[in-house]
Amino acid sequence: MKLRKSSDSLRDHVLPFLDYCEIEKGLSNNTQRNYQQYLSLFTKWLELEGEKELLPHELTADHIWNYRLYIARKYKTNRGEYLSKKSQNYYLIALRSLLSYLAERDIETLPSSKIKLAKQKSEETISFLTVRDIEAMIQIPKIDTPSGLRDRTIMELFFSSGMRISELTALNADQFTMLKDNDLTRTYELSIVGKGKHIRTIFISPRSALWLRQYLKTRTDDAKPLFVNYRSKDITNKRLTPRSIQMMIARAARFAGLSKKVTPHTLRHTYATDLLDHGADLRSVQELLGHKNVATTQIYTHVTNKRLRDIHEKFHGGNDMKK
Repeated sequence: MKLRKSSDSLRDHVLPFLDYCEIEKGLSNNTQRNYQQYLSLFTKWLELEGEKELLPHELTADHIWNYRLYIARKYKTNRGEYLSKKSQNYYLIALRSLLSYLAERDIETLPSSKIKLAKQKSEETISFLTVRDIEAMIQIPKIDTPSGLRDRTIMELFFSSGMRISELTALNADQFTMLKDNDLTRTYELSIVGKGKHIRTIFISPRSALWLRQYLKTRTDDAKPLFVNYRSKDITNKRLTPRSIQMMIARAARFAGLSKKVTPHTLRHTYATDLLDHGADLRSVQELLGHKNVATTQIYTHVTNKRLRDIHEKFHGGNDMKK
């Protein structure tokens, strides 16, 4: 099929692309917001380069290379930090998806295959904590306050279920009526809508259920969300945002004396690594995490394999033998 040249700039195609992500691809609101954020940087870069009205067929490999240099060496986040290789790839994947969309619409542009992702070392793809680190973090919130009890409950639920932050913030209070049975030994099952709108089952440990009960007893409001922002002045929308939870977890890690950067996804990594350390098989962990492909889950084997190597080098007597 013959390709056509679009008279609309690349910038003008971003909004229709986001509509396409929602209607045809069925991507979550969170993914759509991320794509919008990543592509807005690209359009701002085009403006900086004096290419604000660049047309799709005018995009070249040189543009892509210069953009990659920009996000790797010049661009800084609001915190004044450079983007990691992993974060750079998120921006490139969004741009690649836009080009794929244009090609699907028979619009002439640079092939998406021309955008190569930055290579990452396997050790850089995953960060996790020890159970001792987790215990130190969950002691930080002051549980005699509503917000402190909420924060403790959030961390307990993260480590119990391995949920993504988007899944956790989407939870509603009425999904937890089963906790009224007050069974202190039961592991509860809960169906949630995961990534790609796939329904999956998570498990809530007796310990996590205990904290959820305590938190829910303090809720005197009729707000729908499970986790609410007590400072919000908007009565109709008190749902705690992912950003608020990210900041809370980072603060708890800092006050707990942890030197590494800790995010909600770090807790998810820790959940998966803990399962593997205790003998869970990869397929089961894949299902518990809601990974579509087992290859995604295999990143955790790199971590466990490295730890086994470290143990071997430290404790195996053969390492002390003279050559």
